[in-house]
Amino acid sequence: MARNYWLMKSEPFKYSWDDLVRDGKTYWDGVRNYEARNNLAAMKEGDLAFYYHSNKGKEIVGIVEIVASSYPDPTADDETWVVVDVAPRVAFSEPVSLAMIKQDPKLEDIQLVRRGRLSVVPVTAPEFRHIAKLGKTKIPPERTRGSKSNSGSVGAQTR
Repeated sequence: MARNYWLMKSEPFKYSWDDLVRDGKTYWDGVRNYEARNNLAAMKEGDLAFYYHSNKGKEIVGIVEIVASSYPDPTADDETWVVVDVAPRVAFSEPVSLAMIKQDPKLEDIQLVRRGRLSVVPVTAPEFRHIAKLGKTKIPPERTRGSKSNSGSVGAQTR
């Protein structure tokens, strides 16, 4: 099964890349937009996502791996809302700002800009490779079956 790519936004004052690295793993909760929820529901173990600091910073700072497919959001009263578990894989050597993305002709159709209000959006494989290159960061290889994902505590983090 082919790996898919995503971008997930978090306000760094609520839950930053450093918080995720410290925790080792978390569930991505608090999404209350139907389109973003559908994107979460489409994620599979082994998919990768950019970790984007929204509001303050407005930049991609790392890559996370989806380590558990969607399940009901424990912070919601309605079981139609879902979460996925994510673990940090690699920090960007150089963050890639929203301004850089908007100025790059190779990224003119990226959903981060086209669907800017969504907190979870798909990213095409060419976009993912290009942004990683801009950030001077290697995309982590797919894990072999049976290898363990990054472990750690799982805690509620409202996005």
